Amino acid sequence: MTETPATPAAPAKGHGHDHTAGANSKRLIIALALTSTFLIAEVIGGIVFKSLALLSDAAHMFTDAAALAIALAAIQLGRRAADERRTFGYRRFEILAAAFNAILLFAVAAYVLVEGVRRFFEPVEVGSTGMLIVASIGLVVNLIAMRLLAGGKDASLNVKGAYLEVWADMLGSLGVIVGAVVIRFTGWTWVDPVVAIAIGLWVLPRTWILLRETTSILLESTPRGLSLADVRQAMLATPGVAGVHDLHAWTSGADDRAVSAHLELAANGDHEAVRVAVAERLAKDFEVRHATLQTETEPCRDRASAHL
Repeated sequence: MTETPATPAAPAKGHGHDHTAGANSKRLIIALALTSTFLIAEVIGGIVFKSLALLSDAAHMFTDAAALAIALAAIQLGRRAADERRTFGYRRFEILAAAFNAILLFAVAAYVLVEGVRRFFEPVEVGSTGMLIVASIGLVVNLIAMRLLAGGKDASLNVKGAYLEVWADMLGSLGVIVGAVVIRFTGWTWVDPVVAIAIGLWVLPRTWILLRETTSILLESTPRGLSLADVRQAMLATPGVAGVHDLHAWTSGADDRAVSAHLELAANGDHEAVRVAVAERLAKDFEVRHATLQTETEPCRDRASAHL
């Protein structure tokens, strides 16, 4: 058997890319500063005005701050080269931070839901005017953050994810504003826990999806949207490939797909030509940029114990 190296690495990042990353970093820093500052203000406002809706929206804004911090960390750490200890670099930091964020959000959402139900039976006087002012400021902060991130969302998946988080929180701020207006003119204090529970229920499914995706990556599951059967079929359809085994696919970061496999060559098959052809097909058809392919003229001795 012959073991061949991974597909060639992508070209080094150019000066233009560095400028793009730097611009995105500045946008993220400003948006994070705005969001974090208002997050603290919203928590204080929720406590002072006894508004569970504000506290619930603060929990949602925490997801924004976390998403912005993760995106910023991913850009900063992504510039660091792999080393002898961390051969894939620092991309998993983004996944670990996102998993921690999801677990913490589950705890916050559970508190909001339990407290919301309790307030139906034990109503609390809500300062609707203060609630309205704080929520309105939150809406302005969200709009500014969206404006900052809009310029980089088409060039960076991290920035796009943060942009969508802020966009979703803007809807939460609108919900709190509507709730504050209703309470102000009707005196229906039960509207506050209703809005809080609605925001909590809005956050929970997204939090579950985040936790599920991060757990899947940490378990090195097949990347979402990638069919291992299709990958195997594409390999077998490549001229010169007689068989495929020990096939694995995983992600090293949020969107870095990697594949490794043993390729059994057909008679008179050329090792390098087949390897390059399979690597190019993986890149073109499945957006796999890192492939480690081992070519063989004979089946592996330990094939019986090999995975897949």
